[in-house]
Order: sequence, then structure tokens, then C-alpha cells
Amino acid sequence: MKKTSLSAILLASSALAGAAQAETVLTIESWRNDDLALWQEKIIPAFEAQNQDIKIKFSPSAPAEYNAVLNAKLDAGSAGDLITCRPFDTSLGLYDAGHLANLSDLGGMANFSDVAKSAWQSDDGSATFCVPMASVIHGFIYNKDAFTELGLSVPATEAEFFEVLGKIKEDGNYIPMAMGTNDQWEAATMGYNNVGPNYWKGEEGRLALIDGSQKLTDDAWVAPYRQLAKWGEYLGDGYEAQTYPDSQNLFTLGRAAVYPAGSWEISGFNNLADFEMGAFKPPVPNAGDDCYISDHTDIAIGMNAASPNAEAARTFLDWVGSEEFATIYANALPGFFSLSNFNVAMEDPLAQEFVSWRGECGSTIRSTYQILSRGTPNLENETWNASVQVIKGEESPEDAGKRLQDGLATWYAPHQ
Repeated sequence: MKKTSLSAILLASSALAGAAQAETVLTIESWRNDDLALWQEKIIPAFEAQNQDIKIKFSPSAPAEYNAVLNAKLDAGSAGDLITCRPFDTSLGLYDAGHLANLSDLGGMANFSDVAKSAWQSDDGSATFCVPMASVIHGFIYNKDAFTELGLSVPATEAEFFEVLGKIKEDGNYIPMAMGTNDQWEAATMGYNNVGPNYWKGEEGRLALIDGSQKLTDDAWVAPYRQLAKWGEYLGDGYEAQTYPDSQNLFTLGRAAVYPAGSWEISGFNNLADFEMGAFKPPVPNAGDDCYISDHTDIAIGMNAASPNAEAARTFLDWVGSEEFATIYANALPGFFSLSNFNVAMEDPLAQEFVSWRGECGSTIRSTYQILSRGTPNLENETWNASVQVIKGEESPEDAGKRLQDGLATWYAPHQ
């Protein structure tokens, strides 16, 4: 009996060890460090419930540090199995360097249009290397309580926008607009590429810049800087040293009335703000002008080509292409709008406000993301810096446009 019991124990222990060894852990690299809880509480449990032999670990980095951190890990061979993909050139560079696997034959890819996949494809469209997850829309989130208190209406034109900011500043109870310049990227992403499409007419101007028929010194590209040059006086004392989290806190604590935003803020703000929020699209330069919004193909996910867990990673990525994932993700992360062909119902009213602009305005993506940031100087990073310098009054809009144009012309043939 003792021998039998011992044998049974050994067999059971062996079976448990084998089960433990069969379990695969996949690590996801991401820049979305503010949605860790949502992955842990909603997205990952939904997948693991159907795939009990695969465990997911979500391991984000700070947004501004993500590219450098990820590249260092990839070069060192320590990057995770799954790579969250920024759109266009950043991820294309990773694919060209052999860091992202070709996922063209993945079953879930059939659920996305060519347009949705284009942000994560080779230039000739022969390889798709990330599964599209969502786009984000730019605009302004505002404190409805503050607007009601001050008798303010949502601005539709640029003149009305600055009139509203002026009244908030004059009242003195709120910082008119919460944005800092310390981290730089906000000034370009929530500033220049937020209001800019109304000046360069969305895709028309963006594509013209790529083919060389428009230049960054043209009025359509300098005019957004002229608007940013007026922002500094409404950003509050010390905005030059204000970080991205500082700006988020100022708004959600009710100390600022307006927040230049991407729709990705919605879920975090819903959890933190104790006042009602609204959103308005970027005001047009003049009454009656057509409106354009940045509806940016923002996020996808691919597989590290060096992953030792390719089969499990493909299983997860196939699920990312499913209707179940699209529905969970869009509603767990309101403000990240599905790029799939599925008709996903939006539950969050603020997210619905943002996405409703698709029916009112022309959609475009951020101007620097496709092709134009492949050389040195990098136009995306230069736009960060130029936007900051203009807001701080340390560079004129015209000088900023000329500096960026001169830099682009040093390496990009259509501008030479």
C-alpha cells in the first residue's frame, strides 16, 4: 500500500509538473501604461478563459520611452512575444529590420479592410505584420460644469475658441486649458495634428505633402502654428515644466476647463473626474468651413519574429481579429474605435460623441506618420520640438515651418 501510494504521488507530481511546463506565458510590449488594469481585468481573462494553456502578461512602458525601450529589448533579444504596433513607419521599420513576423496568412486578418491594414503593411502591400486594433480621434474634452458655471457655449470656430479661453482666464477660477510642453509630444499630437487638418484639408493636404506638391512653408501648414502661438497664455503658470500626467491631473481634479485630447483619455478620465465631461471637435478657422478630424489608425499588435512561442502568439493574435475582442476592447477602452468590419456598439456617451464626428467631418491621420519620418531629421520628432518652441514663443510659426521644410528637403526627394 505504501509503495502504491508513493507511486501515485510521484505520478501525480509528474503530471502536475508536465502541466506547468505545458503552460505558455506570452508577454505583451506596449506604450499604453494607463490601461494596465483594463487588460488585467477584462481583456486577458476573456482570452484565457478559452485558452487555459496560454497566459498573458501585459508589460507596458511610458509612451515617450516606448520606442527606445522596445528597440533596446529587441536588439538584446529580451523583448516580449507580442509587440504593440504604432502605425506606419515606426512599425514598418521594425518589420524591415526583421523584428516583426509576417501575419498575412492569419485567419483573423480577413476581418479588416485594406484601409485598416494599410498602417501596418509593407509599401507594396504584400506583407501585413500587425493585427489592427483601433483608431483614436482628436478633439477637446471639456468640463461641462465649468462651462455651465461660466455661461460658455461649445466653440465652433477658431475665434469662438479663443473667446471661450479668454473668458475662462478672465474669471480666474480655472486654468483655461491643461497642456504642458515638458514632454513635447503632446504639443504636436494634441496641438498641431489636432487643429491642423482643418487648415490643410485632411487627406488632401497630407497626401499633397507626401507627393511634394505642398510644402511645410505653405500657409496651410504654417497656419496651425499661428494658432498654437496663441495657446501659451491659456495653459497656466509653469506649463513649460508640466508633464503629461500633470496635465491629466489638472483636468480630472477640476482645476482646468479644457483639455486638448485624444479619445484614448476617455476611460481614464471617466474613472477620475467627478464632473460631467463633454467633447468638441477642433474648431474650424471660419464659419462655414468644412471640418476635418484626425481619426488616426493608432494601435495594432504583432508578433516578435524571434518569439519562441510563435504558435501560442498566433492563437492570441487570431483572437484579436475576432468580434469578441473588438467588442470587449472598444467598450473596455472607450475612445479606441474598432478598425474591424464588425458593427461594434458604443456604450460610453463621451466615446459616442467623438465617433459621431466621423459622420460630420473628413477623416485623416497624423501628417508625419506615413513616409515623411523615415529620414534624418525625423519629421515627427522635429514637429514635437517645433510645436513646443512656437507655443513658448521661442520660434515664429514661419521659422518653424521653414526649419521643418529645410530638414525634410535634405533627404526626401519629392521636396528637393
